Amino acid sequence: MKRRKKINIVSLGCSKNLVDSERLMRMLDNVGFSITHNGDYSEPTDAVVINTCGFISDAKEESVMEVLKAVQAKEEGMTDNVIVMGCLSERYKDELPAEIPQVDRWFGKTNWPEITRYLSEKYPASAPFDRIITTPSHHAYLKIAEGCNRFCSFCAIPLITGRYHSRPEEEIIEEVKMLVSRGVKEFNVIAQDLSNYGRDLYGELRIASLVDKIADVPGVEWIRLHYAYPADFPLDLLDVINRRDNVCKYLDIALQHISDNVLENMRRHINGAQTRELLAEIRRRVPGIHIRTTLMVGFPGEGEKEFEELMEFARQQRFERMGAFAYCEEEDTFGAKNFPDTLSEDVKQQRLDRLMALQEEISLSHQEQKVGSVQRVIIDREEPDYYVGRTQYDSPEVDPEVLVEKTKPLTVGEFYNVEIKQALPFELIGEVKE
Repeated sequence: MKRRKKINIVSLGCSKNLVDSERLMRMLDNVGFSITHNGDYSEPTDAVVINTCGFISDAKEESVMEVLKAVQAKEEGMTDNVIVMGCLSERYKDELPAEIPQVDRWFGKTNWPEITRYLSEKYPASAPFDRIITTPSHHAYLKIAEGCNRFCSFCAIPLITGRYHSRPEEEIIEEVKMLVSRGVKEFNVIAQDLSNYGRDLYGELRIASLVDKIADVPGVEWIRLHYAYPADFPLDLLDVINRRDNVCKYLDIALQHISDNVLENMRRHINGAQTRELLAEIRRRVPGIHIRTTLMVGFPGEGEKEFEELMEFARQQRFERMGAFAYCEEEDTFGAKNFPDTLSEDVKQQRLDRLMALQEEISLSHQEQKVGSVQRVIIDREEPDYYVGRTQYDSPEVDPEVLVEKTKPLTVGEFYNVEIKQALPFELIGEVKE
């Protein structure tokens, strides 16, 4: 028998990138390749494809280092081809080939058919949304749009991905049905900006309608929503979250800041008062909802007064889930061109540390409130001493987990009612309730 050629797909960056890698994997599988995901170069391969991230400086550095590792593997005879795709190569397609000439081919973010043809000389035959799931088989990311129209002054994403492009509702629902048939129960809906879904295709915002239709598909147990934008937020989505039992009481909405001055510099199209009003409306319409947000410290215009306002905002809002990062100037963005980054890295780090220390206290308080309650938990994996799962309020990889005591055998991918016995800042401990 002819040996199947081996391809190692290395996926870096966000879950949207992971979906792109999964689509490429399906195309390569369809034309006869044997696929490894995130291999460590210890096994010989015919090619390595690196799906890069180009969002912030740390991610760019990680991507370049991964490319250099693959080049080293090629020089050591562990692979025949090094191919680079994704956001970094999309953004720096003119500069990178000269900097790293050992790479055999550079592709952009969505050139999966071209990559397949390059490697196989065949055109990949598959549904436009078909992919090989690399997450645990019971949950998957569902990307509903590409690109962004917001052009926040700190963000390079629109420069990389282009304008907002919604996928048709019918295609998304067909993908959901296909994934359900393969055992997926939990769908984490993702886009750079969920709030804007549908405007380009239908002339109106359709995220509420789309989520309602996904919830109608038999076998969909959980739907969780990621990366809503606060300006022009579609309030009808809240009614769907509240009404549908299989839509998690969870919303990921990046707010970035609360100071009017900083928000204006960021070009967020919303002010502090409007932000507070939106949060109050979200909590009023969806009692018990867990809000995940991201905040930024150190953006130009953030003095001590503005930072203390941000701290007080976090203290008052008591977000159930919150991440934060320090501003890093990104070339070619509006912020880099118009707002000098004069704040020292030490001050940024001190502010970030203070904000995250506050959030750890808030997170522990929220966790402690769950002690004694019974939560529906999906089991993600088995460890030597316990099973690890999540509640509807916890997205994979970024949110707290539930450690379930091994009082009886459990099945990965199934739901169980778990009584919470103990709380830690980022973990709950419990046992299955008979």
